[in-house]
Amino acid sequence: MKFTAGQIAGILEGEVHGNPEIAVHKLAKIEEGEEGSLTFLANPKYTSFIYKTKASVTIVNKSFVPEQDLDTTLIKVEDAYKSFSKLLEYYNQVKNNKVGIEEPIFKSDTATYGADVYIGAFAYLGNNVSLGDNVKIYPNVYIGDNVKIGNNVIIFAGAKVYSETIIGNNCVVNSGSVLGADGFGFAPNEQGEFAKVPQTGNVILEDNVDIGAGTTIDRATLGSTILRKGVKLDNQIQIAHNVEIGEHTVIAAQTGIAGSTKIGKHCMIGGQVGIVGHIVIGDNVRIQAQSGIGRNVKENEVLQGSPALNYGDYNKSYVHFKNLPRIISRIDTLEKKD
Repeated sequence: MKFTAGQIAGILEGEVHGNPEIAVHKLAKIEEGEEGSLTFLANPKYTSFIYKTKASVTIVNKSFVPEQDLDTTLIKVEDAYKSFSKLLEYYNQVKNNKVGIEEPIFKSDTATYGADVYIGAFAYLGNNVSLGDNVKIYPNVYIGDNVKIGNNVIIFAGAKVYSETIIGNNCVVNSGSVLGADGFGFAPNEQGEFAKVPQTGNVILEDNVDIGAGTTIDRATLGSTILRKGVKLDNQIQIAHNVEIGEHTVIAAQTGIAGSTKIGKHCMIGGQVGIVGHIVIGDNVRIQAQSGIGRNVKENEVLQGSPALNYGDYNKSYVHFKNLPRIISRIDTLEKKD
């Protein structure tokens, strides 16, 4: 896809300084820009690269005044970073604007779909599946019986959506994700063997939820595993049965959350965090990477460590931990003097 500087300026409500007809067809970092590419300058420490870049078009703040001659056409906007992000979003919309039904697919006679859908080759739609308008189902996606999907949803190649799952509007499910697999429910019998406990619930994603690649969200034993509106999950996260995650909480890669834990709104959870089951984490909690959470957490706490401590206490303790050999040596010296 090619866009001229004039077209881009129209999308961003910016001003062209240079050739409005020059065309670009790819994006680049400012230090790696080449002919036919579009880049941006937002961070002042990269200013020197604008005089060297080969990018055909560069988005800059309106306050930018060049101190040397430029070989790139400028588009001046109020906020270069936000404008570039807006352009990326627009580019993705255009790129992903697939429509139509490829062959072969399997669609149950009782499956229905709305307007402007895309269903890629080798997709499977089970009984009573319902797809809204502008839904994009990429190749090799499995959608089980009684799944309901809202409007403007994208499910990328190879994702698996098990039966009874409900997905709201404007959600994205990336490749390799599994929604609605059985929760890890087993009970020991008299012989010490573990018998499976049937998992009869489902998974619910509310509106504007993003699921990263390879992430797994288990169905509830009873009731629902729920991700509230605006939740964003990174790649390779495990969400166990009956977990509930509050609105606009974000979680980084490789985090695992055990069953029946409730997480509040507007939390930020770093990568490789482990959270035990059956606890409650309040709103606006911050958990640093690789922390282990084994207790209830109050609102607005900031935690680090395993088991996790208050963030400030952890940092103070870590100073002593780093100095532990020297402290031991001093104690040994004092004891010898005694």
